[in-house]
Amino acid sequence: MNYILSKKYETPELMAKIMGPNPIKLEEELMHGHKISDGSVVCDLGSGQGLTSVFLAKEYGFKVYAADLWSDPEENKKFFESMGLTDEQIVPVKADAENLPFDKDFFDAVVTTDSYNYFGRNPKYLDEKLLPFVKSGGYIYISIPGMKHDCHDNLPKELLLSWTPEQLDYMHDVEYWKAMVEQCVGAELVEIAEMESNDEVWADWLKQDNEYAVGDRKSMEAGGGKYLNFIKIVLRKK
Repeated sequence: MNYILSKKYETPELMAKIMGPNPIKLEEELMHGHKISDGSVVCDLGSGQGLTSVFLAKEYGFKVYAADLWSDPEENKKFFESMGLTDEQIVPVKADAENLPFDKDFFDAVVTTDSYNYFGRNPKYLDEKLLPFVKSGGYIYISIPGMKHDCHDNLPKELLLSWTPEQLDYMHDVEYWKAMVEQCVGAELVEIAEMESNDEVWADWLKQDNEYAVGDRKSMEAGGGKYLNFIKIVLRKK
């Protein structure tokens, strides 16, 4: 895939804010051909330091709520202002994905990049924790790190160079996630597929100098990437 929009965000300053494989490229692929209406109110769930939220607001024109449990809303607000965005365009919110602080039917859509696997592995999560905040007919776009084939019973030694079995338990294959989301009563599965961007987004991450990227290099340089992928899931609330 040619990441035309993402190229605007490849400055050293912005890349220093990524917290894993390049989330901007993941989000550009995730949103390719999206069906979210112009001007929609969108939740960027698990927004981290807000880079993906900026991307949604600037490139797609959505009113974005950047919801994250671990980042500082005041710091994110300063970042959003430095990117030329106003309070009318983007709002930082400290929020737990298990207990969202919004009104019912508040969002036209939810977009979540490289975070859903941490809170969405409960088959009741969608119906009980997320869908109540999405309008009928609204979309949920999910990009998550996964495995080409689940191998938890016999984890490759390459993967164990960087991650523990407990950390790897957050990563599963398309079949696992399809079975998970199909248990949802309140939404229909529109699409689930392996994404194209695994090698490129990992390469962008491994160039960073923070301790987490350095730690991940052990597995990836040993060939661990051949077991991994990213997975796209699109749901529509009934």
